[in-house]
Amino acid sequence: MLNFTFLGTSSGVPTLSRNVSGFAIGLDKSKDWILVDAGEGTQQRIQQARLSLQQLKAICITHVHGDHCYGLIGLLASAGMNARKQALTLIAPQAILDWLNITAQLTDLYLPYPIEFIDVETLLEQPHQLEMLSIQTHRLHHRVPSYAFSLRASRSQQKLDSEALKTLGVPKGKAWGDLQNGQDIEFNGQILNSQQFLSTSTQQVHAIVAGDNDQPELLHAACATADVLIHEATYTQDVLDKVGTAPMHSSAKMLAKFAEQAQLAQLILTHLSARYHDAKGSEKIKKEVQQFYSGKFWLAHDFDQYHLDADGKLTQTAQAQHAFAQPTSIDE
Repeated sequence: MLNFTFLGTSSGVPTLSRNVSGFAIGLDKSKDWILVDAGEGTQQRIQQARLSLQQLKAICITHVHGDHCYGLIGLLASAGMNARKQALTLIAPQAILDWLNITAQLTDLYLPYPIEFIDVETLLEQPHQLEMLSIQTHRLHHRVPSYAFSLRASRSQQKLDSEALKTLGVPKGKAWGDLQNGQDIEFNGQILNSQQFLSTSTQQVHAIVAGDNDQPELLHAACATADVLIHEATYTQDVLDKVGTAPMHSSAKMLAKFAEQAQLAQLILTHLSARYHDAKGSEKIKKEVQQFYSGKFWLAHDFDQYHLDADGKLTQTAQAQHAFAQPTSIDE
């Protein structure tokens, strides 16, 4: 139901292997997508991932720190230069809109399409419905106000009561197809009402994408129904102990212990300090998670792709071999 593409997985600054924060979410059978965070260079990552700015429906910004938003204005300008006319939803802290307006005044920025701004604070209680996707926010704890986005995708299906039709002797084929499509049919001199043979079932998946946060437990209630949590793990615990609490980030241990306590089945770690960008550093993060979390987890890399199916199962579907590679498929 949901498709994820990581566009940036580094904390603070970009490196040769990882860009700063950016995360794309798409729906099955649709080219439409939304973006969570837009650090510097995100529009180049979007091009490399072959995503279209014309199909971009919304941008969600978790907080005002530059590694999560400095790429926003350039991205918006490029969309305008590519002749975008359709309105774009921007869900962000109020300061982001203030920054955008001031920049437009000082740099002669012209956008030939409207921005429909939604303050993140207004979605704490009442979610925003964006076509088939519901978006709600949750407060986190960081040096500036920071938020997580709950993303819920729903799909309703009508199921035909095949046993009842078999009992009546209705042959498979056109008659069954017409009933499935909501059309009444005539059979043996009787009118069969399609609604008597159809039942509606709804499937929903729930993903949480968090901004910077040193208190994962703030998401405990939200995670009760979550199929996957995507959360920063900037440091290992030993490094965080040396750095101190001032940066207000989570360690892999903190996140893993929370995920275990919250009984989360699936976890993706991102926003890694540059000290973990090689294979040795990644292994340190993985080993720390394994000590405290028994669920299924992944350490995200730029251009990794994942699919969350209707049953809530997360599968990695593609990965990049290096920083500038196109994603390659993974055989399941």
